[in-house]
Amino acid sequence: MIGKIYKSIKDYNDSGLSNLVANQGSRFLNKDGSFNVKKTGVPLMQRLSFFNALITMSWPKFLLLILSTYFLLNLLFASIYFLIGIEHLAGTSATTASEQFLEEFFFSAQTLTTVGYGRVNPVGLFANILASVEAMTGLLCFALATGLLYGRFSRPVANILFSEKALIAPYREGKALMFRLANAKNNPLIDADIQVLISLVVQDNGHSTRKFFELVLERESINFLTMNWTVVHPIDDQSPLSGFTQDDLTKTDAEIMVSLKAFDDTFAQTINARHSYKHDELEWNAKFKTMFQRSADGRTTILHLDRIGDFEKV
Repeated sequence: MIGKIYKSIKDYNDSGLSNLVANQGSRFLNKDGSFNVKKTGVPLMQRLSFFNALITMSWPKFLLLILSTYFLLNLLFASIYFLIGIEHLAGTSATTASEQFLEEFFFSAQTLTTVGYGRVNPVGLFANILASVEAMTGLLCFALATGLLYGRFSRPVANILFSEKALIAPYREGKALMFRLANAKNNPLIDADIQVLISLVVQDNGHSTRKFFELVLERESINFLTMNWTVVHPIDDQSPLSGFTQDDLTKTDAEIMVSLKAFDDTFAQTINARHSYKHDELEWNAKFKTMFQRSADGRTTILHLDRIGDFEKV
C-alpha cells in the first residue's frame, strides 16, 4: 500500500533537505522550530555568528552576559591600577590593600562609564594612558550594548503556539490531519500563509530513501491571525496519507514539518515560525476542544491559549 501511494503522487523536491536515511538524525525540525543540524568541519570562529547569538539568546542570558562583561572589565582595569600602585591615583583615602583595590575598582567603573566624579584622578603618564584606554573601551562597549538592545527590541519575534499533538480526526465523510496554532502576542498578524510537508522513509528499488510530499490544505492562508487557526489536511485519494494506518506512519518514520509566514503590523515586517510533528506525536480518532468563549458581558471573545492542545477522543 505504501509503495503504491508514494509512486502515484508527485514528491516535493524543493525542501532543501536530504533523502539519505542513514546519514541524518531522528528529525529535521526540533519542537522549537530550529533545524536539527550541527555543523562541523570548519573552525568555530568561522561558523559562529556573534551578532546572531547575541540577538537570539534569551533575555536572562543576555542580561547576565552584559553584567558579567561589565564586572570583568572593571576587575581587569582595577587589577592593572593596583599593580601600578595606588600612588598613581590622586584623591584616594584607602589605607589597607583591600580598601585600595575597592577604590581602584570603583574608579574604574567611573572611568568606564565616563561618569568621572572628580575626587580620584590619574597621576602620571602611564595612569592617564590607561584611563584613556578604559574610557574608549567603555564608549565602544556601551555603544555595542545599546545597538544590541535596540536590535533585540526592534526584531519581530514570532511567538506562535502550536498544539502539542496533531490529530487524525473525522472530517466530513472521511478523515483529516489537523493541528492548531495561535499567536500568543497581542501584535496583529495579517496575511498568514502556511505550508505543510511530510517526509516518509520508503523503499525505492530495494533501497530505503526519504520522500517529501506537500500536504494540500483546506485553507493555506488567512487574512487575520487573531484567533486560533486549525490547519486541516483532508486525507482523500490525492493525499500522501491515503490508506495509511498508525503502523504505516511508524514504519515510514513520518515527520510533518510546518512553516508559517505572516506580516507583523506592529513592526511592519514578516515573521516566520516553524514546527514539527513526528509519527508518535499524532493522536488518532480525536478532535480539538473549543478554546474560546464569549465574555460575561457578551462584548469580548476570550481566547484560552492554555487550551490550544486540548482534545477529546471520538
